Amino acid sequence: METTLERRHDADPAIRVRGLARTFKTKTGAVQAVSGIDFDVYDGEIIGLLGPNGAGKTTTLRMISTLLAATAGEATIAGADLRTAARTVRSRIGYVPQGGSTSDYELVDDELVLQARLFGLSKAEAMANAAELAKALEFDGLGRRKCAQLSGGQRRRVDIALGMVHRPFLIYLDEPTTGLDPQSRANLWEHIRRLRDEGTTVVLTTHYLEEADALCDRVLVMDHGEIVAQGSPEELKRSISGDVISLEIDSDSADLAMEIAEATVAVRSRLRTDGHENGHAGTTLVHLTVDKGDAAVVPLLHALGDRGIAPGALTIKRPSLDDVFLTLTGRSLREGNHS
Repeated sequence: METTLERRHDADPAIRVRGLARTFKTKTGAVQAVSGIDFDVYDGEIIGLLGPNGAGKTTTLRMISTLLAATAGEATIAGADLRTAARTVRSRIGYVPQGGSTSDYELVDDELVLQARLFGLSKAEAMANAAELAKALEFDGLGRRKCAQLSGGQRRRVDIALGMVHRPFLIYLDEPTTGLDPQSRANLWEHIRRLRDEGTTVVLTTHYLEEADALCDRVLVMDHGEIVAQGSPEELKRSISGDVISLEIDSDSADLAMEIAEATVAVRSRLRTDGHENGHAGTTLVHLTVDKGDAAVVPLLHALGDRGIAPGALTIKRPSLDDVFLTLTGRSLREGNHS
């Protein structure tokens, strides 16, 4: 049976990007932040740009929102050419930057109405849209408060309303839940899903694995300015079959532990990451992909114990998006975000 997402993909994409690149000039030479990427986004999708800090996510978002000129490549955004019709592109999108866009000393209602008026709406239209969004995003009753008086979650919802108040076809969210507590993050996820359900196309950047898994119809995994994989979260996880056994090993014994593992059980792939990822200096996390983790773990522990190696911790799990990133790049996405 044809799915809704498959039917969407029969239409022209809301965003079509080909060969998009951006190079920055620095004192030490040119740095390519985004390296000629291609992707499409279709109406009514939530697309996630997932990757560690510095992967090129925000640069990509800024280019397709006309805030940063591309060094090379082309794009069509909501039917408008990115290079030749930038003003039309801006009129059809909403952009919510990572740092937010509210002013501490302005009233919430005044911020929303001013934003809508800047996009050409009448005062009556602006006020009506502001009231509707305040109710939908659950900050109604706060319109006469200054933005500085709001909680982090409330203020982030106002940020999203600022990006939506002119009724755009597309909305871009740059790290929408950074700095929020878990409850505020979960609430905001529900609001983002509601936008999609009401027909808005959403592109968001995130380095939270859980966020990409929970929200996104498709994920574009970025690293060093390139898209290294794309697909639905489930498709990406299925690309790594089997189970992942993770062992915390003393760093001096990590290489030997991997040799023992390969001699004892059928290891499909192996990777290691430094222990600072989980706050245990001097240790290494050894990740082994095997067919059946439950069957492999007992003989593996016996073999390690025979050589005097006792793991500090052991987990068995189905592949995650972090395991996808590990397989593609040789390092953990979580680790990359500590840099």
